Amino acid sequence: MSDSIVIIPTYNEKENIEDIIRAVFNLEKQFHILIVDDGSPDGTAAIVKTLQREFPEQLFMVERQGKLGLGTAYICGFKWALERPYEFVFEMDADFSHSPNDLPRLYAACVEQEADVVIGSRYCNGVNVVNWPLSRVLMSYFASVYVRVVTGMYVLQDTTAGFKCYRRQVLETIDLDKIHFKGYAFQIEMKFTAYNCGFKIVEVPIIFINRVLGTSKMNTSIFGEALFGVLKLKWWSFFRKYPQKKEMKKYRNNLT
Repeated sequence: MSDSIVIIPTYNEKENIEDIIRAVFNLEKQFHILIVDDGSPDGTAAIVKTLQREFPEQLFMVERQGKLGLGTAYICGFKWALERPYEFVFEMDADFSHSPNDLPRLYAACVEQEADVVIGSRYCNGVNVVNWPLSRVLMSYFASVYVRVVTGMYVLQDTTAGFKCYRRQVLETIDLDKIHFKGYAFQIEMKFTAYNCGFKIVEVPIIFINRVLGTSKMNTSIFGEALFGVLKLKWWSFFRKYPQKKEMKKYRNNLT
């Protein structure tokens, strides 16, 4: 039994899904994978089901009816993981923009630096993005700066990153049913909530590579949600009391 589960949301990822699953399972450290598929019409789920016969104790899938949004896919995955004894829960894209080889580095940062949330950061060591047009690099970079200024999370360089590792305690402390956003702003809201709960967040530099196969799900409406969503998050924070992180020793005693 692995202590780590990687959640990969999918919608029309038939070109990438088998390769990304095999890449994770080929790592020296053992990770389990949970695919959350939003009714992909291209047959992504069928490919996963075939692979489940090869990896029956490592590969799992939740199938949902229709495209319900990135945020709800991860929330679904978090709840699934919390029903099982995983200590570390990862978010990762299916399209190789997040390298599976970086998973052990995020895990090591959690264990060795006692981090509660580890972010695979594109911007904590310069701008490490490959194959993006300059316009999108600038939009992403300055979006992250904008989030830092509005939210006050100055300790983070990549506030919009989607490659992350959470300790179990973080997901148990956050009220997942009160996470509002479904798209791009979901990633910001989870970081902002963890930050306000007092969790230790660490960034690990990664190289982000734009997808080669399949179609990007990013669009202007997703960026619009983030732009105005950040203002809403800050406004709501004035009236919300965030549950605070328990000391790890006390937390572990509560589990036993």
